[in-house]
Amino acid sequence: MTKSFVCAVDVGTGSARAGILDSEGNLLGRADHPIAMHQPKPDHAEHDSEDIWSAVCKSVRSALQKSSVAARDIAGISFDATCSLVARDRQGSQISVSVTGEKRWDTMVWLDHRAIAEADECTTSGHAVLDYIGGVMSPEMETPKLMWLKRHLPKTWNEAGYLFDLADFLTWKASGSLARSQCTLTAKWTYLAHEEKSWRRDFFELVGLGDLFEHGNLPEKASPVGADIGPLTAKAAAELGLTEKCRVGAGVIDAYAGALGVLGGFAGDEKDIGRHLALIAGTSSCVMAMSPDPQPFAGVWGPYFGAALPTLWLSEGGQSATGALLDHIIRWHGAGGEPDAAMHMKIAGRVAELRAEDGDALAARLHVLPDFHGNRSPLADPHAVGVISGLTLDSSFDSLCKLYWRTAVGIALGVRHVLEALNENGYLIDTLHVTGGHTKNPLLMELYADATGCTVVEPLADEAVLLGTGMVAATAAGIYPDLNAACVAMQQGGKIRAPNKAAGARFDRDYRIFLEMHRQRQMLDAIG
Repeated sequence: MTKSFVCAVDVGTGSARAGILDSEGNLLGRADHPIAMHQPKPDHAEHDSEDIWSAVCKSVRSALQKSSVAARDIAGISFDATCSLVARDRQGSQISVSVTGEKRWDTMVWLDHRAIAEADECTTSGHAVLDYIGGVMSPEMETPKLMWLKRHLPKTWNEAGYLFDLADFLTWKASGSLARSQCTLTAKWTYLAHEEKSWRRDFFELVGLGDLFEHGNLPEKASPVGADIGPLTAKAAAELGLTEKCRVGAGVIDAYAGALGVLGGFAGDEKDIGRHLALIAGTSSCVMAMSPDPQPFAGVWGPYFGAALPTLWLSEGGQSATGALLDHIIRWHGAGGEPDAAMHMKIAGRVAELRAEDGDALAARLHVLPDFHGNRSPLADPHAVGVISGLTLDSSFDSLCKLYWRTAVGIALGVRHVLEALNENGYLIDTLHVTGGHTKNPLLMELYADATGCTVVEPLADEAVLLGTGMVAATAAGIYPDLNAACVAMQQGGKIRAPNKAAGARFDRDYRIFLEMHRQRQMLDAIG
């Protein structure tokens, strides 16, 4: 019997990655290719969806070659992607979402915050759909972006015939199917998967999008994650270097793929899964917690039914800028430069030397509130700004290292803030499963354990996001009977880091200051 393999595709903010995995979850070959981003104005960020598809095809072909697996043996493919919004006209051609009018820029990137006023309007509406997004609409969700598009680019809106979350656009390109994932629609489009009438059309009427379904080509019912939505088309198979026998699975948002990759092993243990938190940390950070029952509360997105594992509710928190914030600190400081991997490691090495000399006293009066791109959770305040307290005239490289260290502390305390909100509202989380670029940063990995007091698990799988998407592809291909079975069979385990209990008092002090800085920032804003 021929062994089956799957292809997983992950489209992030700056690149598309592909991986070829076997049915046990082992990654046999991976490749990536950059994608372009266009930023014509502050808070505007755009992709070219054809550039993304081209990068996907190049990555898949290269990963397949590296894996030495034959194309005919790839039984399934699935896609995860950022929650970016793709617009197409009624013929399926590109249509501009850009103030420049260039048709190639047809995709609003997830981090695009141009629709912040529209997000506020959604929140002010007080509609019941807000109960399932933490009470506050984020400009990173699709509804405010759609409102902005209709108001500011009416020509684009009038010509629009298809509106996709990016993962669903990719499954459409691959299969020709207009099926949409329960993950994308539930998490970003106010689709209530737990209700018989899942679309609340009165909400769209209320915010001026009564004609959304005319322009969006949205289905009445979403497809469960991992559903088989058909084979690759002949055209897509040729472009990807695969065959038309390959089945396409309903995909996921990238962070949700990471959650499957690190928490999927608990799919058969619904009572215990609530102790575990997935932290998918790169440019930004997402935290994901799952439970058998809904746990609704303000400031954390969700609860979303079946947005990752079937029958489970998922709550999502996060930080809008984490890796991006550390990059910004390096660029911003006079002793910094280009924030490449070598610079990050150079700084981390020097921080270790400074800590060996100064111990807990290192930059103890320097404090960073990391909300430079708003506070996603638990305050759900996209207007929030960052704060640095304790600066001096020192502009040396060591002063950069101290600021970097204390920024990393602020990022870890932000995770603690989200954790406290979750645990005050029904969760009992004591273990963090960390995946993404932050696993390569020794300072952050130490701080995630010590500043939160949680056990930290770093997955043994090199690419937990690709693993999660591979689980989805294996389900669609019929290698496993359902997504739970695929997750349990393909999970890879991880290495454990226990928190340093001796550091607890120091971080308790820092956390008190962190909360006070939030309070004082709000007071300053109130003064106006």
